[in-house]
Amino acid sequence: MWVDLARLWAAVAVAVIVGWSLPAVAQKPPLAEVAKKEQERRKAAPEATKKLTNKDLPESAVKPKDEAPQAGTAPSAEQPSAGEAARNPETTPAEDEKNEAWWRSRITEAREELRRNEMFAEALQSRINGLTTEFVNRDDPFQRGKIGEDRQKAIVELERVRAEIAVNQKQIESIEEEARKAGVPPGWLR
Repeated sequence: MWVDLARLWAAVAVAVIVGWSLPAVAQKPPLAEVAKKEQERRKAAPEATKKLTNKDLPESAVKPKDEAPQAGTAPSAEQPSAGEAARNPETTPAEDEKNEAWWRSRITEAREELRRNEMFAEALQSRINGLTTEFVNRDDPFQRGKIGEDRQKAIVELERVRAEIAVNQKQIESIEEEARKAGVPPGWLR
């Protein structure tokens, strides 16, 4: 009888260990793998070519809000960065300033943002899959409720990121169309 009881406890212990390890096995691309890919990508990415300082900010961002601009002073006539110009068509440089480097940086920034959002969406989907598995395997209503809330937050965030991905894709298409209309050689956008 004691031997049967010991075997029963051993079987319960094995079942508990297997039950706890199932959510980790159930994730299709494990979150650790996605994180490792992102870390490798960051190591391979080139360093930033320009360091931003307060001089790069508009005067209104540097001055305190209660300090009004002085009468008779003209706004600064600094040229916007390529990324700022890509987001604000009113401040785009003159046609003669739109050289190969400007087009390359503009399309590269847009593609990089799309790639980051796609990677984030992938990680969120892995998290949702893990939380779904965890939710199904829990018996405690309190734990299930907490897991369900976390899963719902991740789903909402995934929907937001997917909307950003759609915006990024449209932005890339618009840059390519603008370049085509401007007669930019296709090699500049590769």
